[in-house]
Amino acid sequence: MNNQAIIYAFDLLGTVAFAASGALAGVRRGMDLLGVIVLGIVTATGGGVMRDVLLNDTPPFCFKNELYLYLAVAASVVVFLTPRSFERMNRAMLLLDALGLGTFLVIGTSKALQFNLGLMGAIIMGVMTATCGGLVRDLLSNQIPLILQREIYASACVVGGALFYFLHFTEVPNAVNLTVSAATVIAIRCAALVKGWQLPRGQAH
Repeated sequence: MNNQAIIYAFDLLGTVAFAASGALAGVRRGMDLLGVIVLGIVTATGGGVMRDVLLNDTPPFCFKNELYLYLAVAASVVVFLTPRSFERMNRAMLLLDALGLGTFLVIGTSKALQFNLGLMGAIIMGVMTATCGGLVRDLLSNQIPLILQREIYASACVVGGALFYFLHFTEVPNAVNLTVSAATVIAIRCAALVKGWQLPRGQAH
């Protein structure tokens, strides 16, 4: 299996994980089946859709390859039918979420570089791909967005995106860059969960 196939497999796995997290948020909020499915879809695809619209790459990726939508719907339905099973899989869900975070980050940053964006643009597109679906999920389920809290989440993506950008202009093979940058995001996110790392909070005087 070549590198692109591996990234694609992780991309699909991340889609399922993000859709499940969105669907679970909907179940917790007492939404009906349609609401749960909508929340699952926007969580799994929202970041990539926003990225593609801003890059004027239309129709967005999930309409060019509808497998992403089918997987999001299927994952959402499964969560709706068996929510207690997913509640018990909390650690596994967090791990899959971290995996999806790293994968979506490198996909978004890589696509930004294909459109010749600079450092800030590439990082923003990578972070947007990885986190904006969750942002929409939290807003629709009436929660404070995770990326606006003290958790190490979007900041892990910033580190990974910057690393990907700089390695892109070296002699490091693209396959290695993709792997190292995604692994960096995943490692930072997992370490933050285990160690309880948080960003400093501003203090009003």
